[in-house]
Amino acid sequence: MGIALAIFASGAGTTAQAVIDACADGRIDGEVVLIICNNPGAQVLERAAAAEIPWRQLSAKTHPDPGALEQEILEALAQAGTTHVLLAGYMKKLAPAVVAAYAGRVYNTHPALLPAYGGQGMYGDRVHAAVLADHQTRSGASVHLVTDEYDSGPIVGQVEVPVLPGDDVDSLGQRVRAAERELVVEVLAAAARGG
Repeated sequence: MGIALAIFASGAGTTAQAVIDACADGRIDGEVVLIICNNPGAQVLERAAAAEIPWRQLSAKTHPDPGALEQEILEALAQAGTTHVLLAGYMKKLAPAVVAAYAGRVYNTHPALLPAYGGQGMYGDRVHAAVLADHQTRSGASVHLVTDEYDSGPIVGQVEVPVLPGDDVDSLGQRVRAAERELVVEVLAAAARGG
């Protein structure tokens, strides 16, 4: 049957869209069964609606009590029949109970070659700016399993992206995000095959 994937996202949802497309065209044996977003204005919700994927907007604003929010997320995942979880640009730390419930099946993407440029506060353009400030010749993207510590779970896939002369945060970021989307699809395809 393949995997039943829930995607957590906070923004535009380009990675989520790549996964939705890869499920639709058979590159990933599975389907996206739910999208959870903490940001009511996020474009990922439009992508979910366009693909007719159920979505929930859940955050500290909808559920001020952290325990209630955690429980609502767990119930939404269970009701959707979720087998695997992907954090794709999700700007909140996942509750420990959610990580525990899907241990070994919660994936996160990171726009650098972990363990370099990881940890709390290191995300998006901040990562690319740090790579450029350090005059690195390469960057890349990582997919790792989620644990209770930021960016510290086992790495399941990485792809290198060269830093080119004249790169700025935007140009490097665009290339890393493109490579990251392909890497996520490869990792989830392998997970669906049991790899």
